Amino acid sequence: MADDSIKKIVLMYSGGLDTSCMLKWLQERYGAEIVSFTADLGQEMEDPTRFKDIEQKAYDLGVVKHFTEDLKEEFVRDYIFPTIKANGLYQGVYPLSTAVGRPLIAKYAVKIAEQENADAIAHGCTGKGNDQVRMNVTAQALNPKLKILMPMVEWGMGRDDEVKYAREHGISVSNVNKTYSTDENIFGRSCECGILEHPDEIAPEDACAWTVPPIKAPDDPEIIKIEFDKGVPVAIDGSVIDPIELIERVHRAGARHGVGRLDHMEDRTVGLKSRETYECPAAIILIKAHQDLEKFVCTKHENSFKSIVDQRWTELVYEGLWVDPLREALEAFINTVNQRVTGWVKVRLFKGTASVVARSSPYALYDLNLATYGKESQFDEQSAEGFIKLHGLQSRMGYRLKHGKKDK
Repeated sequence: MADDSIKKIVLMYSGGLDTSCMLKWLQERYGAEIVSFTADLGQEMEDPTRFKDIEQKAYDLGVVKHFTEDLKEEFVRDYIFPTIKANGLYQGVYPLSTAVGRPLIAKYAVKIAEQENADAIAHGCTGKGNDQVRMNVTAQALNPKLKILMPMVEWGMGRDDEVKYAREHGISVSNVNKTYSTDENIFGRSCECGILEHPDEIAPEDACAWTVPPIKAPDDPEIIKIEFDKGVPVAIDGSVIDPIELIERVHRAGARHGVGRLDHMEDRTVGLKSRETYECPAAIILIKAHQDLEKFVCTKHENSFKSIVDQRWTELVYEGLWVDPLREALEAFINTVNQRVTGWVKVRLFKGTASVVARSSPYALYDLNLATYGKESQFDEQSAEGFIKLHGLQSRMGYRLKHGKKDK
């Protein structure tokens, strides 16, 4: 039974088949007014006019109001940059491109719902994925009074059912035979479903939309120089530019060299194993560069401990717990370490790879006078013998006791 108390609903609307069917379904099921909301996280880099088309489609389907929120600046500043500073690679592979966008979308859905005096928000997440957790936990933390509707879980329609429903309700249908389910923003693109659900099959080339096949990438490598200030990328090839433009430039450079294609078995929050494929050129390049520079300026103890902190931060974000106080506590440490992550890194892009090839920082712990193997070295090699004896003392004793080799 529909909840009669729900009179107005804010729908997170992409303009695609799923959310368009949801729009009409929510109107029918609840008899409620629908306010649609589309977040611009940079997903339409090549066609910014697409948002006008989405807005018009929403009005054509009967919404009382539509919001298009340009969130790119906030997304980069408050979500992407923290991910870079945390070297955020879930299970060492996935740079959280979709994951960090969801709490921001949920935040604005709640904001609009409060502004419009809505009773509920609705989204197009399924019951198998991570996004339902990310959306719901964030929204419930921000406003526990708002109801959260999940039509994709409730209605039980498959793809063919949706197409039939759309035609019956005057919803324009395109890409009926769409093979994959995709999501994209300025930091990356995910692609799943179809043949990709079979881990034993090689992902077809048409699963990628952004990157050149590595085998067809230029035969000459390209080196880009990325400058960081306190862990944040601020310049590329000597030009200090707007953060959004910087990410887009790194993205384009990586894409033309086939960098950022990811294919791995991922442990979802709900317990499923899932084969996931991504294209994240900018994310992979920037995180690699940052990680190298950070290692350059930090002590071995800082680097060792920060890898633990980074992993826990990444797991929290992936699992939809952006609002958890532990994330902010971990970020306090991450930000402290990043106070010294200033300098530049050169990355070579070539045939699908991004390799750090040079770096410099005023805070580097590297000292040529100590590290050089030349005669001018100031390192006292005579002190090494005593260090080795003390460093290995307990290990030597433990080995001999374990193997019955007591000293006489």
